[in-house]
This record gives sequence, C-alpha cells and structure tokens, in this order.
Amino acid sequence: MQILHPCTVSIQRYFDEIADPDRYRPDHCPQCGAKHPLTGHGFYRRTLVDAAFDGVISVRRYLCCFCKRTVSLLPDFVLPWLRFSISVIALFLAARLLNGFTLVAAAQAAAQTGMPYQRGQFWIRRFQKQAPALSLALAAPGHPLDPAADFVYRALRMLESIGWIAAHRFLFSQLRVHLLGWPACLVPAGRRTTLATACSAS
Repeated sequence: MQILHPCTVSIQRYFDEIADPDRYRPDHCPQCGAKHPLTGHGFYRRTLVDAAFDGVISVRRYLCCFCKRTVSLLPDFVLPWLRFSISVIALFLAARLLNGFTLVAAAQAAAQTGMPYQRGQFWIRRFQKQAPALSLALAAPGHPLDPAADFVYRALRMLESIGWIAAHRFLFSQLRVHLLGWPACLVPAGRRTTLATACSAS
C-alpha cells in the first residue's frame, strides 16, 4: 500500500528527509489498523521526470509486524505508476485542454527537459475518462458546478483552483482516487470510495 509523504521541499531535500527512518515513521498500520509503529523496510527506486529533475528517486518502505504487509511513503508530487510528476502532467493538460495549445507546444510548455507529446495523448485519454469522478469528488458544498461546462473543463478548473497536489493529496489519502484513474489491474481493493466528500484546500 502507498501513503503520501507531504513534501514541500526540493527533491534533494526530500532525499535528506527520508534518510532518517524515524522522521516520518507511521505510528500505526493503515491496512490492518494495528496501533504499533511500523518497522523500516528499506527503499524501492523509481524514475521521475519533473521540471528540473530527470532521474531516479528512492521511496521509503515500512513493514507491519502484525499483518506482514508493506507501506510505501510516496512523495505527494508523484503520481502512482506514472513516471512524470504531477506538475508536469498538470502543465501539459492545462496547456492543451484549457489554453488550446497543440500537442507539441503543450509538451514543450510542460517539461523543459523534453517529453514526447504521445505521452501527453495518453494522459488526455485517461483524464477525460476520469473527469466526471473528479468533478464530483472535488465539488465543495454550496458551490454548484457550472451546468454549461463539460466535465473535463470543470475538473481542470477545480484542480487549478484547489491546487493539483493538494487535490491529489485529498483524493488519494481520503478516497483512494487516482488523478488520472487507476488501471483496471491496480484499482485498490478493500477501501470504500465516497465521491460526495468535499475537498479541503489545505
């Protein structure tokens, strides 16, 4: 299982923070609920492309001694199972779907290090499929949705207003909802998803 590590520092500072296993050690297991600090269980490595970074990061893991399952502390600027950071994906989707950039121009605007626009086409397809669920999940009480706007436009405007990482933190931590939708083989099991909950922008 993955839980999010709120990270407001540079990637290099993130490396320094996770070097100490006690600093963000969970005090209970989010899977079985055991009220006992988890045991450090090393790291796994994954690639990441961000605006100013293209390389490999380490993700700290912990082990529950009761249920014997692991928990990964994923930095909240990373989307599970995707190589590009949330900020790169957000810049691309906003450039293409809100501002009408061409695919190539949107790719250039999103990542100075370069990204294939074909990857952006994949994000667009997944975002369009996920947009109705995002619109419902992120709708705050007392703020009705614009009935004239389609779901893609609504979801993008909400994400821009709330902040993509803040919205991701809420969706992932509270609802287990992926910003671009879970692949069918990776949909989390055993957790109720309630899309009527309002998002806190904190």
